[in-house]
Amino acid sequence: MLLHHQTWGEVERYLGGASGIVMPIGSTEQHGPNGLIGTDAITAEAIGRAVGEAVGAMVGPTIGVGMAQHHMAFTGSMTLRPSTLIAVIDDYVTSLARHGFRRFYFVNGHGGNIATVGAAFNEIYARLSLAEPGANRPDVRCKLANWWQGDGIPKLSKELFGDKEGSHATPSEVSVTQFLHPETIKPVGPMTVAPKGGFHDAADYRRRFPDGRIGSDPSLASPAAGKRVFDRAVAELVEDYRKFIAEP
Repeated sequence: MLLHHQTWGEVERYLGGASGIVMPIGSTEQHGPNGLIGTDAITAEAIGRAVGEAVGAMVGPTIGVGMAQHHMAFTGSMTLRPSTLIAVIDDYVTSLARHGFRRFYFVNGHGGNIATVGAAFNEIYARLSLAEPGANRPDVRCKLANWWQGDGIPKLSKELFGDKEGSHATPSEVSVTQFLHPETIKPVGPMTVAPKGGFHDAADYRRRFPDGRIGSDPSLASPAAGKRVFDRAVAELVEDYRKFIAEP
């Protein structure tokens, strides 16, 4: 159930029996020579929608631009400042909590969002904790689920791609986009595995990783592999969502 495909009355009826909502969040950033700029938003949205369908949960609008300052030396990338993303998440949650949503399950497609989303959750909790005793405070809980970090995904990636998965512009995430949107596949020749390491700002990232990849060989990506990764991610997050909703 997509929130933006419902009427207000349908949302109100949903809230009569449930309080959970899936919130996809990704990024708009470079993903190497053959990865789509929208990879992180595309994967989070599709996996989040599939989780919502499986558990009968409402699915909110995707936050498609994340915290990606380190990719800004690559054309087409976009970023929100950490403070901006914190404010966006806070406003999304606060708006929906106003109507009766209480359990916010963020399906994340971008590693660069993790610290900022955690800070946003703490801002929300701090405001609730500091409210006057007896205030009408909603029982809000938020959880971040990085779709690529379930127990089974690293094992599957190892099976499919060996030591060529890497940490950015990975064959796993590129494969998922190829499965979801085969019309966007970008033909590329064989690649060597990209270097690994850390980075600081955008210029430093581009200097260290000139084609955008980190430790990966996305030329190995395929729609067939993408379906396996997608199905595994959805299955794991469905189980995780149900545990989250059932928490006392």
